[in-house]
Amino acid sequence: MIDAPAVQKLGLAGRDAALAEIDRLTSAAASGRGGALVLSAGPGEGRTALLRALTGRTGWTVLTASGYADERDLPYAGLQALLAPLGDRLAELAPATREALSRAGDGDPGDPLAAGLAALSLLRTATRTRPVLCLLDDAHLLDPVSWRAIVFAVRRLGGERFAIVAAFPAGAEPPGLPVHRLAPLDPAAARLLLAAHAPDLAEDVAGTLAEIAAGNPAALIDLAAALTPEQRRGYAPPPESLPPASPLRRRLAADLEALPARTREVLLLAAAAPDTAPGTLLAAAEHGVPEPWTPEASRDTDAGAGSWGLDDFAAAERTGLVTVTPAGVRFRGPLMRAVAYTAMPVARRRSAHAALAAVLEARGARLPALLHRAAATAGPDAALARDLARAARTADPAVATQARRYAAGLCPTPAEQAGLFLDAARSAWLAGRPHQAGMLIRRIPAAGGTARVRARGLTAEMSLSEGRPGARDMLLDVAAELAESDPGTALEALALAGEAACRPDEQDRYAALARRVAAEQRGDEPPAVALTFHHVAGLARIAAHDEPGSFAPLRQAVALADRVAEPGPLLRAATAGILTGDARRAAALAGRAAVLARESGASVLVPQALELAALAAMASGDYTAAGEAALDGAAVARGTGQPVLAGAHLAVLAVLAALVGDRDTALHRIASAGDGPSRPLCEWALALLDLVDGRRPAAAERLLAVVAGPPGPGTALLRVAVVPHLLEAAAQTGARAAVEPVAIAFDRWAGHTGQPGWLALRDRCRALRADDGEAAAGHFDAALGHDGEAGFPRAHTELLYGRLLRRRRRNVEARTHLRRAAETFQSLDAGPWAAQSVRELRAAGERVEAPAPAGPALTAQQERIASLVAGGATNREVAQEMHLSPRTVDHHLRNVFARLGVRSRTEMARLLTAR
Repeated sequence: MIDAPAVQKLGLAGRDAALAEIDRLTSAAASGRGGALVLSAGPGEGRTALLRALTGRTGWTVLTASGYADERDLPYAGLQALLAPLGDRLAELAPATREALSRAGDGDPGDPLAAGLAALSLLRTATRTRPVLCLLDDAHLLDPVSWRAIVFAVRRLGGERFAIVAAFPAGAEPPGLPVHRLAPLDPAAARLLLAAHAPDLAEDVAGTLAEIAAGNPAALIDLAAALTPEQRRGYAPPPESLPPASPLRRRLAADLEALPARTREVLLLAAAAPDTAPGTLLAAAEHGVPEPWTPEASRDTDAGAGSWGLDDFAAAERTGLVTVTPAGVRFRGPLMRAVAYTAMPVARRRSAHAALAAVLEARGARLPALLHRAAATAGPDAALARDLARAARTADPAVATQARRYAAGLCPTPAEQAGLFLDAARSAWLAGRPHQAGMLIRRIPAAGGTARVRARGLTAEMSLSEGRPGARDMLLDVAAELAESDPGTALEALALAGEAACRPDEQDRYAALARRVAAEQRGDEPPAVALTFHHVAGLARIAAHDEPGSFAPLRQAVALADRVAEPGPLLRAATAGILTGDARRAAALAGRAAVLARESGASVLVPQALELAALAAMASGDYTAAGEAALDGAAVARGTGQPVLAGAHLAVLAVLAALVGDRDTALHRIASAGDGPSRPLCEWALALLDLVDGRRPAAAERLLAVVAGPPGPGTALLRVAVVPHLLEAAAQTGARAAVEPVAIAFDRWAGHTGQPGWLALRDRCRALRADDGEAAAGHFDAALGHDGEAGFPRAHTELLYGRLLRRRRRNVEARTHLRRAAETFQSLDAGPWAAQSVRELRAAGERVEAPAPAGPALTAQQERIASLVAGGATNREVAQEMHLSPRTVDHHLRNVFARLGVRSRTEMARLLTAR
């Protein structure tokens, strides 16, 4: 194994898959089952670093060799370099074998078979002392006879303590050997590498560098090394691409410089407009060809000859630098595109943008044309800035960011610049690029007026999803400062700071600020603004300890949602639905917000919407929908750089697993969620596991702490959702007195909602609190009489009611309820709860046979696992996708096979395809 500091410093963080492959290879070789592995990667992607990290492996004889272009014509140069350290073992070989090696060492290409057999003998001799690990870097540059001799030995050393790892460029892998393709580093691994080489980097600067490098380790190291102190802290603009002295840049530039001049010309246009159709690029080339790339390029005989066509891309396609499709020209990675663009002088870049602008304008592509005009403009241009700002209003956030950033640079006054930089920062954040937003906020001029205050509000808003303390205090400060001068921004700040309405130390301030902002309401606001006013008014009532009074304005916010098509206000309407107990409506609104956020490109809002959808679906008893929303939300949150929000989704998934008694899955997800703001949800999950195991005092203690804890993300729903479980845990313990105030508050709130599901839970809770058995039975009957309770919640009520009736010796009635509970729990794959129901049934006098084999119907989780496996995913890949342990996936897969009556993955895939 490679030690952790080496993994981080060498850029190997995130290379877990490659390291695991190498460990499997060497473990097998150490046991006498030798083999080979080819590492495949592009320039700077880490294949050499991986080999370097392996050179110090203890307990092995490590042999190394590298291929060199100028030695490819020297027979056996590579083999001689590889075997040179074994010179002291030559005496152990037969004379003929020593002679063959000597001739090979002298570069005699004579008999390749004899050289291969000699190398085989020497390596086999070395393995008798210690296992042998051969590391070949740039193996594609080894002389051909050396490579043939090495492959010859590999094929015959399968039963020896021998392993070989050879590094090849992507696309040049040799046939017949297993290949592992190195993927780009993910954002988290990129941050680890940057921290090792530049520990003082500002967070948003690190995010910017990670984006520029596109997961390339060498690029990250080169970028970090070239930063000035001002750039490291974010007070100067970051580089646009690799620095001039970067070795990786020189390698990429050399690939470009080897191309014909006409090819380089069209690649400049493609780099300036990567998502533009080839026909448009060629039209721009006809419109106005930029100046030659270098003085030498102007002497190329093909430069400027004839009209432009797709053949001008051919040389770059042949070398694999680009792929030309009808939709655009895709470079071999973002770094190649950036080098193709930034290697040009500024004047040539501007002329390319000007040509593209002219062609796009003629073809009716107004916003792209404006963007290229801006890129071609050197000085202030107020008219162009206004055109860009107007066009940005209807663009998706990623494009709007670019348009507003250009517009800010073209504005002549600091006040105009400030507003546009702020709008660009908001667009960048919505597009899931918080690091870019942070850099844009820093560019807001000091003379920007209220833009600086609004920027603090945006910074606080971005901090909410990261779980940073003080964000809500900052939002209240912004609301206080702008309540009269900019009531719209103040209203937004109060809506975002909503949880402050539940914090005892902030409630009075929140209510007072809400009154100040409400005084600015005119009554003719658009539906989205009116919805937000009602939402804040409801929160203000809660802050003023008037919870019953909050229902009217919150319900008005929900009622306005059908007239709104913006994801942000819809999230507020969904929250209002949760606060008023209308979980199904809240789930629908949150789901619609997620769809609209995806369609509009506001990717940062998607996981927020999915979190609300998951919580609301769980509250309504639709655990399948809750699980799907949380699984999708966790993936999107990680993809948009919101690990805290990803943890919240994992915590929801942990609760869902604990609800059905799936201990392994719940604990796995709790460990993955971490100890952030989602910890109360994790405590709920642990309390549910305690309930399953009959540890009621422990469950009651956990749930009391959740209810009494400080407000946090999702706690408005959490504090009511846990109460039925809290009362169940406390029913037979000494905690009944402690939970009575909570029970009374829940009873009152559930009654105000008027929702059947909450009324059913209210009646169940009344039954659990009743001192008289007949009264308890009456409450249970009332709970089961509501249409809103179904599925798992209803089965749980049936179990509790059946248990009460059995203890009161009303066994006939008890068996009816317990039988229903057992059947429902079995169909939902809630094994521990089904087992409890069966035990109660037996105690009530029913002879319960072993449960019949489940039918072909799969649970939602089994269905998803089966579809992933049928699509070719391994158990480990399914585990990563579903946030399960591989052992749990294996358990579910066995159950799927049993339910479907199949014996293999292939049979299952065939059956699912035929459905």
